[in-house]
Amino acid sequence: MQCLRASRPIGAFRSIQPQRALSTLPNNPHIYTFPDPPTSGHLLTLLPTDPPTRSLAIGFSPSIPPSPSTFRENPTFLRLLHAVIRTHAIHDPRIQSQAQVFAGPGGSSFGFGGSTTLPSNHPANRSRRTAEPRSPGIKAGGDGAGGASRQGGAGGGKMGGWIHVSDERKPPDWGRIAWPEDIFGSLQVDGEGRFVGEGGEYQESGTYRVVTNEGVLGLSPFLRECLVRELRALEKCGKI
Repeated sequence: MQCLRASRPIGAFRSIQPQRALSTLPNNPHIYTFPDPPTSGHLLTLLPTDPPTRSLAIGFSPSIPPSPSTFRENPTFLRLLHAVIRTHAIHDPRIQSQAQVFAGPGGSSFGFGGSTTLPSNHPANRSRRTAEPRSPGIKAGGDGAGGASRQGGAGGGKMGGWIHVSDERKPPDWGRIAWPEDIFGSLQVDGEGRFVGEGGEYQESGTYRVVTNEGVLGLSPFLRECLVRELRALEKCGKI
């Protein structure tokens, strides 16, 4: 019996569309960049989806890397960022370790968390800037350790206070507070190192900037994972 000629496999003529290689920021591999025709610039996002969802983007820049003077933040993204921090920051191991400082002994006697106030020129009160932003609810010379700004590695003296949730693009030295543009917000902690109220009563700083001369949005691995998970869920349901 004559053998039938084998037919060509299904899909043999299907064209293969080349995928565009994804680009990320030179100093931040977690942030993707895409051309943004509406602005003739670039869109920055934490999601690798191509084409990207503009409403979930971090912001827009006419050039890469972005500069503080030209970058445009996306207000929707900033609201999502703070919502994620408000919900998840107290579960971040790095934030939890900061909170435990308040349970350490000796802070009050050195002016780090108690009522004792040291002279302004005392080494314990020195900062790498001339003025520090005060955390919510903390008065000059009053109670509250103020987190990294007044810990100095000495403990909180079981007085409680505020700790700052800060960008990690340029972490401050131990015992020093981050620059205002690097502080997302603050969480309240009691004298036992426990977060107060509903999730630490998170309060936005109002000074945070997504882009500075030090880089772009440096979240801790834990918070970044939480934020990306939230962004993916919103992208999937298409509600933003």
